[in-house]
Amino acid sequence: MFTWLNAIVFIVGPVVAYFLGAIPFAYLIGKAKGVDIRQLSSRNVGATNLGRVLGARYFWYAFVLDCSKGLLPVLAISLTAWHNSLPIWAPLPTAVAGVVGHMFPIYLGFKGGKGVAIGLGVALGCWPIFTLAGVGAGLIFVLTLVIFRYISVASMVAAVAFSLFVYTISRSVNPAIQKAVANGQGIPLIVVAALFAVLIIWKHKANIDRLMAGREPKVGQRHATEPPTDQPS
Repeated sequence: MFTWLNAIVFIVGPVVAYFLGAIPFAYLIGKAKGVDIRQLSSRNVGATNLGRVLGARYFWYAFVLDCSKGLLPVLAISLTAWHNSLPIWAPLPTAVAGVVGHMFPIYLGFKGGKGVAIGLGVALGCWPIFTLAGVGAGLIFVLTLVIFRYISVASMVAAVAFSLFVYTISRSVNPAIQKAVANGQGIPLIVVAALFAVLIIWKHKANIDRLMAGREPKVGQRHATEPPTDQPS
């Protein structure tokens, strides 16, 4: 029977998450400073490009806001599901809707960011398997960034690591995890984690082209070594 609880978790949550996720904070911060980041550097409407154009401080502003817009709705649905004994995968529609909103925002003609910051937010909000995997992926991101100094590389490696962590944790011998993923409930988590990895890598296709051409800027560089040819993505 479809109840008000089902409506909140599976309809209201995802709708709110999409429209909140679609808010282009990096673009809005740039406009507030008098620049359109869709026309500068990599032309992406994400925190990384904002940081290249305006400086590291603005990267962190956008990153925290993007992470928060993913975390808050998913955490709210996770707590609702947890207290009402809903399946462990119940927050996933909200998580997916938030990431899709960021990547394909209705406010900017469906041309959005690459989903890394909001992906971290939704992972941290989806307790417990996504949360643990998100923390692990975050550590992998930092390590990869320190070694290679490419945010794009660190993002893609972390996305793959996240999906592998979700798979590994969901198969843990821990009794609490085994109980949570009983009767195949862990399968949707694994599928969505893999989907996130594929989407994030696909959104970095222009970065992959620049890496292969030696034009991808490292941390600390404000602009690519050649004019960008990719469109906002």
